[in-house]
Amino acid sequence: MLTLYARRRLTNVIGLSISVLAMLFGLFWLGWILVTLLDHGLPALTMAVFTQMTPPPGSGGGLLNAIAGSLAMTLVGTLIGTPIGILAGTYLAEFGQRGWLAPITRFINDVLLSAPSIVIGLFIYEIYVIKVKHFSGWAGALALSILVIPVVIRTTENMLRLVPNTLREAAAALGAPQWKIISFVTLRASRAGILTGVLLAVARISGETAPLLFTALNNQFWSGNMNQPMANLPVVIFQFAMSPYEDWHHLAWAGALLITFSVLALNIVARVLFRQSSTTH
Repeated sequence: MLTLYARRRLTNVIGLSISVLAMLFGLFWLGWILVTLLDHGLPALTMAVFTQMTPPPGSGGGLLNAIAGSLAMTLVGTLIGTPIGILAGTYLAEFGQRGWLAPITRFINDVLLSAPSIVIGLFIYEIYVIKVKHFSGWAGALALSILVIPVVIRTTENMLRLVPNTLREAAAALGAPQWKIISFVTLRASRAGILTGVLLAVARISGETAPLLFTALNNQFWSGNMNQPMANLPVVIFQFAMSPYEDWHHLAWAGALLITFSVLALNIVARVLFRQSSTTH
């Protein structure tokens, strides 16, 4: 019979082996996706992609209007959602120890974090698009901002909770009111972590297609008017990939490559900032 030590070693080896195999299994599919994306996307990533508009079938063109539309809606959505998320996260971390409001807010935030993005798109469609009777960039930005808020709330609350209470107590001992302690001590100490949350939120909304189908829709032409339907990369990729036209397929691969590497870059920056924040704390 195996001794207790031998059984534990055997269990440990089996557990580690299963974990490594699961990791390799996931990395295999991820690597396959990236290799396929590079194989099809790099040849299609020409200068025309960044300088020309989305074309009709059979014509040359690019993704300039879609790139500009995505950047505009992502920027506006981030500017709307970030202050709300930071303020709500600050309330939960600094004032939410007692009472009924904070637990309910955390529960709703958890629901929003896991809610399908298409539900958010339908919500904005119902309360905004139907009322104004047209699709628009503003509607798309509103849908994206709702996706930003729960990510920023969760990150802000967690980062503020990592700030040692001794810092708060030291500031209070010097006679600082609570709003100054929060503004000049805790928020400053956790700003790198909060910025990490904002970048992760931007990475999440950068590739969202479903909410934009019901809000911003699409526009084949250049449009800087946020009150009109606006081109965006996720919807263009979806429409071009589903089409029977080979030239549109090439542009869809180029757009997918752009979004993938943009999200990858944002995640790398966020991880670096989070590591710096963790080291500081």
